[in-house]
Amino acid sequence: MFARSLASCLLLAGLPCLGLGPLQSLAQTQTQTQVQTQALALMPPPPLPAESPVAGPRPARVTPRMPSRRIGVWLTNSPSPLYYDAGRIERAVAELAAAGFNTLYPNVWSRGTTFHRSRYAPMEPALAQANPGLDPICRMADAAHRRGLQVIPWFEYGLMEPAGAQVVRDNPEWVLQQRDGSTTMVLHGKPMAWLNPAHPGVRQRFIGLVREIVGRCGLDGIQLDDHFAWPVQFGYDAYTRELYRAQTGLEPPEDFTDRSWMRWRRQQLTALLRELRRALPRPTVISLSPGPFRSAYNLWLQDWELWALGELIDDLVIQNYAYSLAGFAKDLNQPALVKAQGWGLPVEIGILAGFGGRTPAIDVLSDKVRLSFERGHGVIYFYWEGLWGLHAGPEGGPARQAAFGRLHR
Repeated sequence: MFARSLASCLLLAGLPCLGLGPLQSLAQTQTQTQVQTQALALMPPPPLPAESPVAGPRPARVTPRMPSRRIGVWLTNSPSPLYYDAGRIERAVAELAAAGFNTLYPNVWSRGTTFHRSRYAPMEPALAQANPGLDPICRMADAAHRRGLQVIPWFEYGLMEPAGAQVVRDNPEWVLQQRDGSTTMVLHGKPMAWLNPAHPGVRQRFIGLVREIVGRCGLDGIQLDDHFAWPVQFGYDAYTRELYRAQTGLEPPEDFTDRSWMRWRRQQLTALLRELRRALPRPTVISLSPGPFRSAYNLWLQDWELWALGELIDDLVIQNYAYSLAGFAKDLNQPALVKAQGWGLPVEIGILAGFGGRTPAIDVLSDKVRLSFERGHGVIYFYWEGLWGLHAGPEGGPARQAAFGRLHR
């Protein structure tokens, strides 16, 4: 704990505050940024829509306790019919509770859209067309809390937006650029843009959206993942160039792997996470699910070791999607993961349950879970439909469902 507190002091003292524009002095920048952050912290969450399943009288809630070992699952709408049917949501939560799960991570931010009526972003189109009043996240939270499960919404897309998203079109100055002026990279087979974590407009919207989500229906925290990031090849847009000049007196290096240039951009991402930490009421859990440290640090400018030691996150879920048991066991030995067990926060392993044509046999999956348990880790499965649903594999859904129940006992 001493090490985490010391690192926290260094974080708070050592990183620069961010500017509102290239022509303002750093002192003006710091003052305005602090005022914006304080205003965000005081802003009340939006009211629940009238048709929300948690508006009005509610059944008694079983208060979820912090589990001694998390057993969780990511749930999403793609590809899955889960979010579009109230009965299906209730059955899914009941099945997960019966199989020994204690934490749900439903996706709440996907492809620039939400699954509720938001002041910051449009509703997911399929939900808006099928049943805009369903509110699947609050329904899921209500069903989970009645059974004593925690619900930590998963902010999947982070700072990434589809290239054609309205926010990208309306605010081109918010968008990061590569050296050649391009503003997109292909991920998940689609051109994606990245919003600039150093820009105050991006920060205000991001923190506002997270606070809006966390403030709904008694949710237990928020999870960021590997898309809460700054891709290393980006950072040559006009705003970032001017901010870098103002703070360093230098031009951004042409080499995007220049260590000092990488460090400065990491600091901007860390500063956004610090602002989010301050803006969320305690004891809101901030969970982070990054990839292995080396790739997270060098490719996505995520310094999750510093974030953990600086007490900016409360829970760490390291993705380990190695398909073979040997590869999975090897990845459990990565140095940063081994060190993380001494950092004073829960550390879980993200495990591939099944997706598309990559569904491990239940025996292999069980061995991965046991290895994780032996190392003192909880487990979070990707994803719901890979457990005993659409991607259940050759054993079939009922056999896998029973096997997971035995495994978690």
